[in-house]
Amino acid sequence: MSARRISISDIVIGQPLQWDVYGGDGTLLLRKGFIVSNTHQVSELIERGLFADLNQADSATRDKRQAEKQVEQPSVVRMINNVRTELRRISYNISSEPNAREQFLALARHVGSAVSMDQEVALGCILLNQDDTYASRHCVDTAVVAILVARALKKDPEEIVQLTAAALTMNISMLRQQEKLQAKSDNLTAEEQEMIQQHPETSVKQLRSAGINDEDWLSWIMHHHENEDGSGYPAKKSGADIPFNAKIISLADRYCARVCARSYRKSLLPNAALRDFLVEGKGKIDTMLVATLIHELGAYPIGTFVRLENGEIGVVTGKGITTTTPYVHALIGPRGAPLAVAGRRDTQRSLQSIREVLHREQVPVRFTMRHIWGDIASL
Repeated sequence: MSARRISISDIVIGQPLQWDVYGGDGTLLLRKGFIVSNTHQVSELIERGLFADLNQADSATRDKRQAEKQVEQPSVVRMINNVRTELRRISYNISSEPNAREQFLALARHVGSAVSMDQEVALGCILLNQDDTYASRHCVDTAVVAILVARALKKDPEEIVQLTAAALTMNISMLRQQEKLQAKSDNLTAEEQEMIQQHPETSVKQLRSAGINDEDWLSWIMHHHENEDGSGYPAKKSGADIPFNAKIISLADRYCARVCARSYRKSLLPNAALRDFLVEGKGKIDTMLVATLIHELGAYPIGTFVRLENGEIGVVTGKGITTTTPYVHALIGPRGAPLAVAGRRDTQRSLQSIREVLHREQVPVRFTMRHIWGDIASL
C-alpha cells in the first residue's frame, strides 16, 4: 500500500469516506464508504494517526475535481478574488480599455452580489483573505465596507453601485506605485508624498480621459481624503461641504487601511481601529457614520482573532445579538491543541465571552475560510 497523511478538511461529517483509513502503524481503521457521524470520531482518528491509500485518495481527488468542474458551486471568496484580478487588469490598462465605465460598473455589481450572497464571508475576506497584491485588494475591501454602510443608510441601489465603483477606482492613478510603497521599509520621499497628496485629482483626470464623466462618481473620488475639520486634501473642505458619499468611502478606506499589515507597520487590531475612530471622529470623521460602521461591523469585526474566557482561541465569524457578543468559531482548545473541528461559540455565554483580541501571529493554527463557512468560501 502507498499511503499519505490526509488532513482534517478531507473528512466531511455525514459523508462516506472516499478511501480506506489506516493508523500510523498500518492498522486498518475504517473502510472506504464509512460515514463519520460526529466530531468525537474525528478526534479519535486524529489521535491514532490518519493515513489513506494513495491510489484511492488520488482517484477520489480526481473524481471530486471533475465533479466540481461540471457543477462549480458559487463562492463569495472566488467572486471577490476575481474582482480584484479584473480591477487590476482594467486599471493598469485603462488608456486602452474599451468601455471602461461599463466594466467598472460591472465589477461594482459583482462586489454587491458577493455581499448579498453572504455578508459574513465578504467581510471575512478583509482580514482572512489577504494573499493578494495590496493595492487592488484594498480598493475591493473598501468597496465591501462602503456597501454595508450605504445599505444600512437605505441608499438607492443604483447610487450604491456608483458609490462602489468610486471606491474601486479611488486610487487608480497610483495602483502601481502603491505596490512599490507597500514594499518600502524607509520613509517616503518628497516625490512619493506629493504623489499621494495629488492622487485624488490625478485619478479623476485619468478616469475622465477614459471616458468616465459621471460627476458624482468623480466628486466622491476627488474628496475622499477630506476631513470634517478641514485638515484633509486636496481642497481643505469641511463638514457639509464634503459630499456625503465621499465621507462613506473615506471611512471605509481608513478602516481597511488600518487593519491591513504593511511592510513598514503592523496592522491595528480591528477593535482598536474602530476605537480610534471614536476618538478621531470628534474632529476628522463624521461621528454618525462611525456609529453606523460600528453597528454594521460590531465591536469585534468578522475575521478578528480572540481568546475566550474558557481559554479557547478562535475567530469571529458572525454578528451576535449585540455589537459586543459576536459568534466565534473555536480553532484551538483550552490546552493549546488545535481542535479537530472548529466549533461555534456564542460569546453571550459567560465562559465563552471574549477575554482578549489577538494578532494573527498569536494563533498557531492553519485553516482556510472554507473550513469555517464551507463551499461558499472556497477558493
